[in-house]
Amino acid sequence: MDEKSAKVLVVDDENYIREIICRKLDAEGYACDDAGDAESALAKLTQDSYDCVLSDINMPGMDGIELLRTIRRTDGDVAVIMITGAPDLEGALEAMRLGAYDHLAKPLNLTHLSLTVERAIEQKRLIAENREYQRNLETMVEDRTNQLREANEELRRLFMGSIKALAQALEAKDEYTQGHSERVAEVAVGIAHYLSLAENEINDMWLAGFLHDIGKIGIQETVLNKPGKLSASEWDLIQQHPVLAERILCPIEELSEVIKVVRHHHERFDGSGYPDGLEGSEIPLGARILSVADAYDALTSKRSYRDALSHEDAVGVLEDAAGTQFDPVIVRAFLSSNSRTRAGAEGARRHGNPGSVQDAKGGRGAVSTPFHLGPRRTI
Repeated sequence: MDEKSAKVLVVDDENYIREIICRKLDAEGYACDDAGDAESALAKLTQDSYDCVLSDINMPGMDGIELLRTIRRTDGDVAVIMITGAPDLEGALEAMRLGAYDHLAKPLNLTHLSLTVERAIEQKRLIAENREYQRNLETMVEDRTNQLREANEELRRLFMGSIKALAQALEAKDEYTQGHSERVAEVAVGIAHYLSLAENEINDMWLAGFLHDIGKIGIQETVLNKPGKLSASEWDLIQQHPVLAERILCPIEELSEVIKVVRHHHERFDGSGYPDGLEGSEIPLGARILSVADAYDALTSKRSYRDALSHEDAVGVLEDAAGTQFDPVIVRAFLSSNSRTRAGAEGARRHGNPGSVQDAKGGRGAVSTPFHLGPRRTI
């Protein structure tokens, strides 16, 4: 805005003062208007827009202070300059407190008046430009945020697609793992919800469930699909799959918490698990949850050498192993979480959907009583 084209309203009950001020400002290139009292000034302000108001404080009827209050309630941007009669210092102080740009004392110095008006209008212009800049900046930030959100959603879709592709690649190597990872993820999420974990922790549990066996990609199919009992060296290879999973996933920094769960989901509560022999609360909570979910799906899935256990029998196995293989609190949370696990297990059993392979001592023999869940067979 060119300050010389700015509009100024002069308010004073003395005609000659209004004429002097308007003549001076007209000569400076401003568009001047005037009012003989505060009421007339307010009427003009409601009909037109002004950049600056010069108002006397002492006027009959509504005084300049009340006029300033009213202007500030309706237009916070217009620059208001008060004109005071000496020694009205209290009035000038009150005007400044209410947001007047400045005050001028009578008799007026017209040069000073001109400079004050120029500066007041320049400040108004800067305030308006800054507000417009902030508005444009907020719009730009919002637009950019939306773009980033859309980009992140696309990356997330690609990421989830990659995770599913990895899981499917594993399932292609071992017919008995089809659907296992997704079912384990669902059971683990149910337990996490029951325990009132945070949303990000629940999301991590789903990812961990889906990825927990991804390390099996690095194990030979002849070992994964061996129909008989595993040798000691073959069992050593199987025990490496959580470590291999960690190596596969570690380049993805966002999965740091998920990786911990995946690495330790074969730890046992009594410390006899693998790969690190952690025990009790040393085992990450997510890994303790995943261990129970993984075992439940293994127990209730049909094997080539045995039928799936019923929900009731699988629950009995989990309860027998609570405190040794499993965290008893997590077992109890699983049993209390929801009924979908039972429905899903019975559906898998009826339709012969394959799941993980588990048996006693790492072999493919008959199930012992109680069912011993480790050493683990292929999953």
